[in-house]
Amino acid sequence: MRKYILGLSGLLLIFSGLIFSSWKKSSSAGNQQSFHSNFSVQEAYLDYAREIYKQAKLHQAGLAFPVFEKALTGYYNLKKSGKTSDRSLLTIADFDQLSTRKRLYLIDLDAQKIVLNTWVAHGQRSGADEAVKFSNTNDSFSSSLGFYVTGEAYTGSHGKSLRLDGLDSGYNDNARLRSIVIHGAPYVSAETISALGRLGRSQGCPAVAPELCDQVINALGDKSVLFINKSDKDYASPYLDEHAAAVYAQASASHNVDQN
Repeated sequence: MRKYILGLSGLLLIFSGLIFSSWKKSSSAGNQQSFHSNFSVQEAYLDYAREIYKQAKLHQAGLAFPVFEKALTGYYNLKKSGKTSDRSLLTIADFDQLSTRKRLYLIDLDAQKIVLNTWVAHGQRSGADEAVKFSNTNDSFSSSLGFYVTGEAYTGSHGKSLRLDGLDSGYNDNARLRSIVIHGAPYVSAETISALGRLGRSQGCPAVAPELCDQVINALGDKSVLFINKSDKDYASPYLDEHAAAVYAQASASHNVDQN
């Protein structure tokens, strides 16, 4: 709790310092004041994102900052929309990385640490070691990009699994129809990488190692955020509004510090 409060206080200090500095510089500029204020809020937000990125050692774990910042922006915009729980977990499947890399990140934003970093499979028709093709179509056997919120856990043909609801229209909103879920799969293993030079592939699901499946599903729970990324694809989302995320993050931090 202490680290959480300190983290929120730090965010407020970053926001306050930059906004005050901007106000001083723009006080004689009249109609430019609003522009500078908005700019400083977003700069403070980026500094906040960089601090989490640094403290969680995400660079060392192989996650690029622009990918994390996109996912964080979506996280706050989804919070703002009321589509998620109050938990501070953000999950990223980074398909910029090859399947042989541990490219699934479960990040506790309040604690500023990685909860779990492990392998995750992509769809059979998305590519071999690298995911390069994506689809929102049923029976495409491909992965889908974008923001998801987790749904209910259930026991199916792959054992314990977790349903996903895709929130990006045209990119992943057929996830329920396609039965895109998180589940364990034996082809997500070091042995498969050794034998094939890559992970095995799913029918579009972000599959994880069977021995970690329960841990992943229990950590994610209901209505947490998952972002599946591929940076060089033509992907756009209403949840990537950086200014809206910055304003919400500032207001949320101020409220939570007041409550504590």
